[in-house]
Amino acid sequence: MKFSLGPVLYFWPKAQMQQFYRDAADSTVDIVYLGETVCSKRRELKFDDYMALAQMLREASKQVCLSSMTLYEAPGELRELRKYVDNGEFLVEANDVGAISMLQQHNLPFVAGAAINCYNQHSLRHLVAMGLTRWVMPVELSQHWLDTLLSQGVISDIRDCFETEVFGFGHLPLAWSGRCFTARSENRSKDQCELCCINYPQGRQATSQDGTAVFVLNGIQTQSGSRYNLINQLPAMQGMVDIVRLSPQPQGTFDWLTKFKANINGTAPQPLAATDSNGYWLNLAGMATG
Repeated sequence: MKFSLGPVLYFWPKAQMQQFYRDAADSTVDIVYLGETVCSKRRELKFDDYMALAQMLREASKQVCLSSMTLYEAPGELRELRKYVDNGEFLVEANDVGAISMLQQHNLPFVAGAAINCYNQHSLRHLVAMGLTRWVMPVELSQHWLDTLLSQGVISDIRDCFETEVFGFGHLPLAWSGRCFTARSENRSKDQCELCCINYPQGRQATSQDGTAVFVLNGIQTQSGSRYNLINQLPAMQGMVDIVRLSPQPQGTFDWLTKFKANINGTAPQPLAATDSNGYWLNLAGMATG
């Protein structure tokens, strides 16, 4: 089993991003995803900056993937996507079907991100025929669902053609919108947001009337209010999941990476915090902890 760092989902200053990836280069992580996937207005790092980081990480023996946006709204964003597709060096994670189409036109292999709604064996087989070499299971699905899908006859004969990755740690990306909820929470319009999400390095929490964290607002992205944590489910993933993804957090990401790697076989279980959840994986309500 390998471990990956997903793309940074929040808006961090350039210096913080660069330090994070220097730490990633020194860590034991196997795969690193790079790129802005939430909002094209977040331009602390540009394409050339990501390419420089990718080359640095590759020199540190990390496999690097460039992650595409999840929601494309303007021609300029498509021009940026073409840079990713034409990078000539690194695998691309497609988080939008338009990106898949562009990659297929260039006969390039790709990773299908969790935002791609691949819910059954027929869709998965079709994506493999289009060039998929790895897919990230949609975050709201369960271990039982994944096991059932991978055991289907339509998949069994191509099982060696792709890897399966599961989002295992971090606030779950649940939905995207044409509106910016972080800007709205500050009574700003999306077009005049002044990039206020940089003030919330782990998003802005939205709570219910009783104080329960229901969602995290992250620009146009809505995340789970609880932190998803599958560290104690790793033994059950053996033989089914190839890669477990950790979503970068402002603090503690690499400490958690060490804990995850220590518990691959269940020998170092960790107590979950009151704000953690694992319900989706266990086929329970998403906010539940089993």
